[in-house]
Parts: sequence; C-alpha cells; structure tokens
Amino acid sequence: MSETRIITISREFGSGGRTIGKMVADRLGLKYYDKELVQAIAEESGFDESYVEEAGEHAPGKSWLAFALGAQSAATPGKGLSMNDFLWTIQYRVINEIAEKEPCVIVGRCADYILRERSDCFDVFIHASTDKKAERIVRLYGESEAAPEKRLADKDKKRKVFYKHYTGREWGMSQNYHMSLDSGYLGIEECVRIIIDASGMKKSE
Repeated sequence: MSETRIITISREFGSGGRTIGKMVADRLGLKYYDKELVQAIAEESGFDESYVEEAGEHAPGKSWLAFALGAQSAATPGKGLSMNDFLWTIQYRVINEIAEKEPCVIVGRCADYILRERSDCFDVFIHASTDKKAERIVRLYGESEAAPEKRLADKDKKRKVFYKHYTGREWGMSQNYHMSLDSGYLGIEECVRIIIDASGMKKSE
C-alpha cells in the first residue's frame, strides 16, 4: 500500500462531511480544499464563485437524461463545450494540479473519481440517517419553506445525477471508496479519529 498524501471526502448533505474534512486537515496539518477549491476553479474559468459552487457539483435537475440534454444545449463560445462540460474540464485539471502540488484534504467535487488513478489517495464517504441529517441542517441553516427531509433528498439527488453523468459510477456506493462512515451513529469526532488512523497519515511538522 502506498503512503497516503491525499484524503478525499464525499458526503451526503447534512452528514457533517465538510466539518469532518476540515477537522481531519487541521489535526494533520494539511491544506484543506473546499471553498478554496471553488475559488481556484472560479479564477481559472472566469465564472462567479456562486455559480461554480452550485454547478461544479450539482446537476440543475433531478433527471440524468434532462441534465445530459441540458448540458448539450448551451455551448461555450469557440470551444464546442456546454457550460457544464467546460467547468468540468477545469475542475478536473485544478484538482489534479492540487494533488500534484501538496498533501491535502479535498471535500466533494468528484475528487475521488478524478484522482482514481493515483495510489496515494484515501477516499471516504460520509453518510447518516435522514433524521440525523435533518436535525443538523435545521440547526445549522435554519428552517425553510421546504421540509428538511425534502431539502436533503433534493440536494443529494442532484449530486447523484451530476456524479453519474461525469463518472459513470453510482454516487455513495461503498465499492467506490476505501471507507464509508455513518456520522450519525459514530459522531463527528469518532469519524475524524477513524479517518486519521485508517489513512496512516501523521501530523505534518
């Protein structure tokens, strides 16, 4: 087994995966890429960060076919690519450049798939029960017109569609990751401990 340099965190909405990723990075003294990755892709693409945040990971609809057809509709001038495909190529390149540059933790953005040929990555998927996730998003983000359960389902459905479209794989399927953890059952702190121990990484000096 090669020495781990990069940890990727994929996560269900409301599972605390972003928090877990940040805590893992902090405790190992690693660079953390989440919003920072969005900023890098926005600078490279010229798109607004808010657009990159949403379009770089979430399909605009819940149907794979509708997303695929929509992605073909608006070509980027001079490139023959849809806006989504153009953004994907930049995201793909930026994530590979980051992986080459330094040890780090990367949250989301299909990093597990993009870096799949590397032997120095440790890929983790974080999930939790619907009631645990619903409680968390209400506590962190407040109430909205939509029920928390619907917000959870809608967000993750868009992630599944996007992931399937660009990777051909099933988002969240355990075989696609080295480890899958239930944060609702284990707790955030225990997930952080398990990931650090299992990755074999030591705190950077």
